[in-house]
Amino acid sequence: MTTLLDKLGRTTKRPASRTDTALEQRKVQFDWEHTELDWIPGEPFASHFINEINMILPAGEFWFCRLYNKALPMITDAKLKEDVRGFIKQEAMHARGHSDAISNYLEERGINTSRNQAVMNFLFEQVLADAPFGKPVPKWFEKRWLLLRLGLVATIEHMTCVLGKYALENDQWDKAGADAMLLDLIRWHGAEEIEHRNVAFDLYQHLGGDYLSRYYLAAIVVPMIFGLWVDGAAHVMGQDPRFAAKKPSVFKPWVWLQWQKTAKKGLLPKPLWLALSNLSYFSPWYNPAKEGSTEQAQAYLKRSPAAQAARSIADTLARAV
Repeated sequence: MTTLLDKLGRTTKRPASRTDTALEQRKVQFDWEHTELDWIPGEPFASHFINEINMILPAGEFWFCRLYNKALPMITDAKLKEDVRGFIKQEAMHARGHSDAISNYLEERGINTSRNQAVMNFLFEQVLADAPFGKPVPKWFEKRWLLLRLGLVATIEHMTCVLGKYALENDQWDKAGADAMLLDLIRWHGAEEIEHRNVAFDLYQHLGGDYLSRYYLAAIVVPMIFGLWVDGAAHVMGQDPRFAAKKPSVFKPWVWLQWQKTAKKGLLPKPLWLALSNLSYFSPWYNPAKEGSTEQAQAYLKRSPAAQAARSIADTLARAV
């Protein structure tokens, strides 16, 4: 017998996808020839701190793509499946963009990136692999292991949406005379994070992700990202003679205090603000659609030099066919 609650549940059930646009892969390219290591003039701490993002992201984003390709056959909603395919294409392009910055920008300017990249590769290729540390998971745990990792992605994607919005709205970089090429890399990536902000959470819920798991995964992921970011940035700063005497380390107060000091200038997100920005994710009523604006993201993507150039090349190729 159908109850009133059953009927209400069916009539109020939300669609599997909340993404309100088609997700396009923009095949951007960046020319690093004229970008200085201190891409924010006179601000080496902020420059190094944000440059570390280039080393954090590629391994994780390629891992996202592998994981989502594994999840694709399990998706029963056509629109969500389309979203996930678009998400994979965008994340692959993000990974390529930051990988190029590692080899053609950071390493060309004398930064040794091997240690920081090795940390991220170990995390995503060993710890979070389909077979963690080379040990296959039991058959009964395979779907649960996939779902747990999809929950990690959903948590990470919330933070990247928050950071993307910060990048689009922060005009202090421009006022400080920051390098236009690196700003475009950050803002192009941030805009696409906002554009596809619903996908990871929608997929997690669609495949059975629950609130309790989301809660403890977020409690693990948020401090882990803070630690990886500060640890990697500290390692880069340790290669800079201007900071070498400080012996930067994630375990020493100096780097955290300097982060807060630099954030007061508007050149980095404030640590407390960034931590508090993740509280909405812990809500049972969390809705990623409310965390950003597709219109704001696409407005930047229309004027992004790299995205404009990619669009021009795509249009030229389409006319030639």
